[in-house]
Amino acid sequence: MSDERKKTDEKMVFYETLNDVEPLQEKRAEPYRRRLPPRPLNLPVGDEDEQERDLYSDQEIETTDELYFARPGIQQRVVHDLRRGYLEIDAELDLHGLTVRHAREELNRFIKACQERNIRCVRIIHGKGYRSEGQQPILKQKLNLWLRQRDEVLAFTSATRRDGGTGAAYVLLRNPRKRDRG
Repeated sequence: MSDERKKTDEKMVFYETLNDVEPLQEKRAEPYRRRLPPRPLNLPVGDEDEQERDLYSDQEIETTDELYFARPGIQQRVVHDLRRGYLEIDAELDLHGLTVRHAREELNRFIKACQERNIRCVRIIHGKGYRSEGQQPILKQKLNLWLRQRDEVLAFTSATRRDGGTGAAYVLLRNPRKRDRG
């Protein structure tokens, strides 16, 4: 039997098999359902503590798409490894979807806990601001400002694509045992 005749016979068998098949009534596939956005805990609303208010100033810093900051004296190799995601992430904080006030409180608690546990490298997810007014990443801008003002933070940079890209940041924290030296 020739190859062409064999192909023709196979097509005939295929069409005979599909002879009684009826098309679906739906013209479109079921739409993708988005997950609900994260919501902050219902914490009591009140004024911030004086100590917390003094911790950060409200100056504005221009925030580009990629975050980057390193204190003077940090080795370039360490910063390079941080930017590439080579350093082991010991803890993670997810802030996206929180209000600025709640995000600041969570950041304070998180950094304090990391210092107590001698954690050096963390990932903070701030989101990309798609649901913010004007599609501007408010938490990203605030995080850029807040982290620069913390003495515990030696460097930070936007995460690699596999870890959240420009919606997350790697943060290198000071070793609490070396705090007195510098």
